Amino acid sequence: MAIPLHLKRLDWPIISCSALLIAIGLLALYSSSYGQADFLNFKKQIVFALAGIALMFLVSSMDWRILRNQPYLITILYIIGCLSLAGLFFFAPEVRAVKGWYRIGPISIDPVEFTKIVLVLLLAKYFSARHVEVYRIRHILYSGLYILLPSILLFFQPNMGQVLILVALWLAVLLVSGIRMKTFFLIILIMLLLLALGWSVILKDYQKERIASFILPQFEPLGTGWSRTQAKIAIGSGGLLGQGFMQGSQTQYGFLPEDQTDFIFSSIAEELGLLGVSVVFVLFLIMIWRIVKISIKSQTNFPRLFTVGFVILLFSQIFIHIGMNLGILPIIGIPLPLVSYGGSNLILTCIGLGIVQSIKSH
Repeated sequence: MAIPLHLKRLDWPIISCSALLIAIGLLALYSSSYGQADFLNFKKQIVFALAGIALMFLVSSMDWRILRNQPYLITILYIIGCLSLAGLFFFAPEVRAVKGWYRIGPISIDPVEFTKIVLVLLLAKYFSARHVEVYRIRHILYSGLYILLPSILLFFQPNMGQVLILVALWLAVLLVSGIRMKTFFLIILIMLLLLALGWSVILKDYQKERIASFILPQFEPLGTGWSRTQAKIAIGSGGLLGQGFMQGSQTQYGFLPEDQTDFIFSSIAEELGLLGVSVVFVLFLIMIWRIVKISIKSQTNFPRLFTVGFVILLFSQIFIHIGMNLGILPIIGIPLPLVSYGGSNLILTCIGLGIVQSIKSH
């Protein structure tokens, strides 16, 4: 295929929204780096952004049918993903009681981002080949096992936020695949019972404290509730137009914790105000709507299921991140896609968008 023709077939609104969201994230990182007098993360994010955009175009030029027609390739990728998660327990440094990243010099690699994309591919492949008999219990159980292994590995890191995203992904793909509603609600009931059991038997004290501080925000305001309080102050002080670029008091003076990752939304709201976060909302909505349109127009199950699964990954991360910042969800450490600092999330999100573009252009 000629390159100009391929470029013409791409969904440029998705590319434009991605580029603008990355740019907004870089602006927020620059502002935060200015307050900290340390621009290392900002410089690294520029490199990550360039690599991610390049990979998006590279993957978009490939035919997505290679993934559908090579089940062994997806299986190998799944095994690599699970092994990389297991390897964290042995080779990853412990940061704030979590072993979640491999450290290679100045770069941290989070294998869960790679694993999430692979799981979307795996579930799309599994259910597209069994769409006629998806209602059978054994197919539901088998697909659940694919999610269960990485979820267990993530749980013991511990990384509960990513576990919730994987479960949401599985349930969404099940629903779209045509599972009977009676069976779907039965699965939800069983999961709620397991959650109740997990609270009393499995959850650690600090995880219970996070949930307790969410339900009762006044609970330990200088401990687990401190981050939520500072995030709310930052968002509330932004007003309509914000305090100004590099002028946010919470961001510049270090009151807002993890302002480059978990609370970058609050940092943007403080300095750019309601207008700034509205732009972020609109860009995400346009991107998600364009991907949904590609899903609707897909003529076979594999691309339809992949695009739906990828949208669920994006939406769940956006929803949880903003919910954490607004204080309506527990703080579980989920980055804002394309915006938060972090090469793993940024690059793998771009690769996922590249697969979506391949589906659109081919």
